[in-house]
Amino acid sequence: MQLQQLGTPLTLFLLLLFFGITFFISVSIGKKKENADNYMTAGNNVGIGISAASMTATWIWASSLYASATSGYTYGVSGPIHYGLWGALMILFIYPFGKRIRSLAPKAHTLAEILHARHGQSSQLILAGSNILGSLLSLTSNFIAGGALIAMLSPLSFTAGILMVGSGVLLYTLWSGLRASVLTDFIQVVAMLGAVVIIVPAVFFAAGGTEIFVVGAVNLTAQQSSFFSSDAFMNQGAPYIAAVLAYAIGNQTIAQRLFAVREDMIKRTFVTATIGYGATVIGVGILGVLALYLGIEPLDGDTNNLIPQLASSYLNIGFLSIFFIMIIGSLASTADSDLSALSSIMMADIYGRNLADKDAVNPKRMLLIGRITMIVATIIALYFASNQFNILDLLVLVGAIWGALVFPVIASFYWNKVTNPAFTTSVLVALAVFFPVRFGFIELVGPVAIVSDILAVIGVGVVAGLMAFGFFGGKVARIVAAVVIIGVAPFGIGALHAYPILTASLLAYAVSTILCIAMSWRSDMEFDFSSIAKKTGHFDVATSVAASSNR
Repeated sequence: MQLQQLGTPLTLFLLLLFFGITFFISVSIGKKKENADNYMTAGNNVGIGISAASMTATWIWASSLYASATSGYTYGVSGPIHYGLWGALMILFIYPFGKRIRSLAPKAHTLAEILHARHGQSSQLILAGSNILGSLLSLTSNFIAGGALIAMLSPLSFTAGILMVGSGVLLYTLWSGLRASVLTDFIQVVAMLGAVVIIVPAVFFAAGGTEIFVVGAVNLTAQQSSFFSSDAFMNQGAPYIAAVLAYAIGNQTIAQRLFAVREDMIKRTFVTATIGYGATVIGVGILGVLALYLGIEPLDGDTNNLIPQLASSYLNIGFLSIFFIMIIGSLASTADSDLSALSSIMMADIYGRNLADKDAVNPKRMLLIGRITMIVATIIALYFASNQFNILDLLVLVGAIWGALVFPVIASFYWNKVTNPAFTTSVLVALAVFFPVRFGFIELVGPVAIVSDILAVIGVGVVAGLMAFGFFGGKVARIVAAVVIIGVAPFGIGALHAYPILTASLLAYAVSTILCIAMSWRSDMEFDFSSIAKKTGHFDVATSVAASSNR
């Protein structure tokens, strides 16, 4: 089937229309006298409508839509569920942790800033460094999605596509920081959800409707045909559960919205985002399942092309234009979040808490650093995007890296005995174990395989225990972890090492948890959590007070 294209003039018009509107919104909310704190957290007072839409839009990114379709194409009917459902539930599971973090530091800007108050510089910089890496890879994956879309739907090249998307996102985010991100998110998520309701059924009926499932059933294996596919769960579902829990805890884009929303709106924001994310991502993932039933081969063998390939094959110009705006909106909503997150890390964690003299932070300099960070990050992400990595692989890799941080970070906000050496050592050792296993430098055979399986089973218990902990407390969490470990051990030991991506993620959880507990258990520390709020807060206010005292 011949692929439908928008053509260069229409593509450029749609891009100019979309980014022109977002830039106008950004300029309209800009202030003559910029405030560094508002640039990072939007005043800590965003309401339920905008905050829920922003959280949803940030979690629903073009990479998620593409990856969900890839999962459906690779693993069949259960693929989108294993991608979208677990991602949605993780938003819900982190709500109690978010509430705890916000209560400890109501005016903080980043999670790493809180760790600086809790532990000191080394723990802060470890988390800040991981956030920088994660946000850069996230930004890269969204630029890749945009480039693939433009190259597929127009005569323009992939390189031209990523340049236009990167420049457009930078243009409106640079002006007003997080304020621009959250306000444009509201518009983007409304357009995105509306487009999904239109586009997925349009492709379905244009491709043949229910007849697809009758004629195309021969294209699926037994595993791909099953809603209870063990292959899909072990290769997609389980690794993604571990990855997205880490995303939720380690990702500054989520934390930034946690600090921006009104404190009494946190629960409703997370619940609304859970529903919005799950419905949208699973719905779009069905396109990948349709491609599998239809026997479609991804253009150039690249699964990143699946969604635009289906759209250009079965949609007319009108629907194709709506689809184009949907994908551009979804990638822009997360790309601007990544830029805002990176700028806040450099402003608060690197400059505000490390480079500037105490009580002598210059808000104007902070704003300049934030804007320079956005420009540099965009250039780096564009360079990485030119290599056209697999988006799904990038997402799982970043989440797995953050897995080493999850337990030490959560424990630091609840357990007053966790020390800085315990945090730092547990994370670094976990990463040292993760990378060789994840990239096959260590062969999982013989005794090494057994040891890795035992630790991986413990990792499963850690993930389950952390999920229970936020809602039910430590006692229930320990029981859940123990029951899960005992239940998984009989079939997990001897089998889990056959899934290296999953094993590497679980090892990161297990090793960091074991070391953090072991090193903190006998410590003499009795940390006063009330001191965190005093050590974090608004830079502009602190600067004004310092200036007044010097007069």
